[in-house]
Amino acid sequence: MSAHVRGVAGALASVIFSAPCRVCGQILDNASRIPICLPCLASLVPYAGPMCGRCGRPLVSQVTVEMESPLCHVCRRGLYDFDFARSYGIYSRTMARAIILLKYHRVFPLGGWFAARLQGIARQYPEKFAADVVVPVPVHAIRLRERGYNQAELIARPLARLLGVPCRSYLLARIRPRPDQLRLTLRERWRTVRGAYAIRQRRRVDNLRVLLVDDVMTTGATLDACSRALRGAGASAVTALVAARAVPQAQVAGVGPSPEVLEE
Repeated sequence: MSAHVRGVAGALASVIFSAPCRVCGQILDNASRIPICLPCLASLVPYAGPMCGRCGRPLVSQVTVEMESPLCHVCRRGLYDFDFARSYGIYSRTMARAIILLKYHRVFPLGGWFAARLQGIARQYPEKFAADVVVPVPVHAIRLRERGYNQAELIARPLARLLGVPCRSYLLARIRPRPDQLRLTLRERWRTVRGAYAIRQRRRVDNLRVLLVDDVMTTGATLDACSRALRGAGASAVTALVAARAVPQAQVAGVGPSPEVLEE
């Protein structure tokens, strides 16, 4: 009965205080702290296709897909320092708009929404994501002052609560800012994050299993750089969960053109 009453109250509130969905523009038919209509939220589905057995990159090569333990070309070359990574969904246009709302428009409840989905991913791989501490990928101090918050931390903190693990945002710092240009080549993405992260002074991660959390994984260079800093300080294992995985245009059928990835 209480659920029915809340549903009726939400519907009445949406009529009296009508507002558009921040993704598709249609008038919301329910009252919610997340200004996204139910059909748009329902379209933010987890990726369920073939993926790399280590980093979770979607795979399209039939030869690779048919392998017993398929790995993407990056993991076959052993370029990533982290042990294991998974994302919730593909960085589609709808997913991009949702993340932008969290990242730039202070729709903070989306952090908890993504956290609940990532908890589901963690439950699928209990041994891989067994962690002693959750650490959000940090932003540079300049960007943190400008924005006032770190979007990765908005996901990491509720996720840590759901997993029953402490969140330690102060362990890792970005010591070199990202270049001003929005678009970076693959080579530039790797070069700009190399050595850009460090353990804060007098903080210890000796023998800790660390779970990194971020909003978007593009090349994996950022997670790799964070992992190298953590391992250099003694972390015994580093895994990662991210809300969305950016993939090249047309790599995954039905996703459509890839939107521009906005980092940090």
